[in-house]
Amino acid sequence: MMIWLLVGACVLAAVPAGLRWLRVAQREHYIPWEVRKFADRWWFGTGFVNRFLITTAIGLVFFSALLEPWFVFVAPVVIAVGPVGLSVKGVTSPLAWTARLRRVAFLAGFPYLVLLAIGGLLDLQWLVALALVLLPVLIDVALWMLRPYENRQGDQWVEKASAKLRAVGPKVVAITGSYGKTTTKAYLAHILGGSMRVVASPASFNNRMGLARAINENLTPGTEVFIAEMGTYGYGEIAELCEWMSPDIGAMVSIGPVHLERFGTTRDIARAKSEILDRADVGVICVDYAELREVADERKSDMRIIEVSAIGGIHVDGNRVTDAPEDVFGVNLAVALGICSALGVDPGSVLGRTRDLPKAEHRQSIIQSGAGFTIIDDTFNSNPDGAGSALLALAKASPEGRKAVVTPGMVELGKVQDEENEEFAKKASMLANDLVIVGRTNREALFRGSANGTASVTVVNSRAEAIDWVKQNMGPGDAVLYENDLPDHYP
Repeated sequence: MMIWLLVGACVLAAVPAGLRWLRVAQREHYIPWEVRKFADRWWFGTGFVNRFLITTAIGLVFFSALLEPWFVFVAPVVIAVGPVGLSVKGVTSPLAWTARLRRVAFLAGFPYLVLLAIGGLLDLQWLVALALVLLPVLIDVALWMLRPYENRQGDQWVEKASAKLRAVGPKVVAITGSYGKTTTKAYLAHILGGSMRVVASPASFNNRMGLARAINENLTPGTEVFIAEMGTYGYGEIAELCEWMSPDIGAMVSIGPVHLERFGTTRDIARAKSEILDRADVGVICVDYAELREVADERKSDMRIIEVSAIGGIHVDGNRVTDAPEDVFGVNLAVALGICSALGVDPGSVLGRTRDLPKAEHRQSIIQSGAGFTIIDDTFNSNPDGAGSALLALAKASPEGRKAVVTPGMVELGKVQDEENEEFAKKASMLANDLVIVGRTNREALFRGSANGTASVTVVNSRAEAIDWVKQNMGPGDAVLYENDLPDHYP
């Protein structure tokens, strides 16, 4: 009888626990094995309380035979209420109960219930409790098993997009990089828009289904250039995109530690992103990065490479074209002008269009608040170079007034994440009067870095709390930098 009570408790506990981890799966784009990573971060990386809870639950599972039966019931209680801080419903990123998510829930839930049934029938209370502890892993397995099916589900839209590209026949420009893709795309669309019919993939639509949707919904007859932003989380993803959307021009903007935890080294990141050149006629590469200089040198023997640089002015194919206008990202402009050259457009002939280049949304966007202080919105940025540039923008925005930096730090930087966040906090605390640390993800590293400066440090649990702090403390003539933002499935 006791074992079936435990089975019932684990079934009930799986409802809130399952909803938490399914939301993480959805927010992480259904990528297999990401749920377990987030489970580890939440249980073991967010302080004593969660570490104590999960350690207790695991201990009760493996030492259940030595304990009174009722003790094992603590495990489902712990899993149902924890990890503390991870919402079931979500605020910044609520769960969307889509058909795809229902498939994941079914495929993870079925073996879970089977394990519970086996444990109940064989009177193995450790197996019943262990199944609950392993719920994030079961969701990851479901994601892995469903990936081929989900790809086939999208084939019809990809085939439609490919056929539309062939029918309309635009020049296809594909842009990748660790960061700066969206800004480069915006610059290029603006520069070419004065003389050509240009369609660019919207926002950060940079994966298979996003680009297929962009083509199917936005490409129209008469389009001369289609600009596609391409991102990757692993080898082969950009190559697969280029199979059905073969680019005429492949451009590489930057290489940095973004996604370093997925690739291991920046050289490996460059190698994965260089797949964008495999089917292209011309490559445009910013050689200000050592890894991209290597790619350019390797590819020169089998394709035309246009090298660009932003060091000491904007250079295209060895020729100095111009200086970067104020508040313009030089590397992004250099790549955009290099692409113009690849398309047969003289970079010098379009310099007039560079005087009013657009700013990509949430990338050092400057807003004046109703209370009179300046807001620098850099919430879509998560790389060391961009963060350093944003600090310079903060200094210019308020030379004499109070300056504040609000940040959860940078993520997906692998083994250098702590180091880069510590360094950023050091620079921020030397420049700003206030450093507001959001959440737990990089709290310790940001704290360490802030000890090197003079800024007052405030810790808040959410961006909403940070915004309240800003409203209460900033006034006319002041400036605040919101550097990066993380959805609430991050600690």
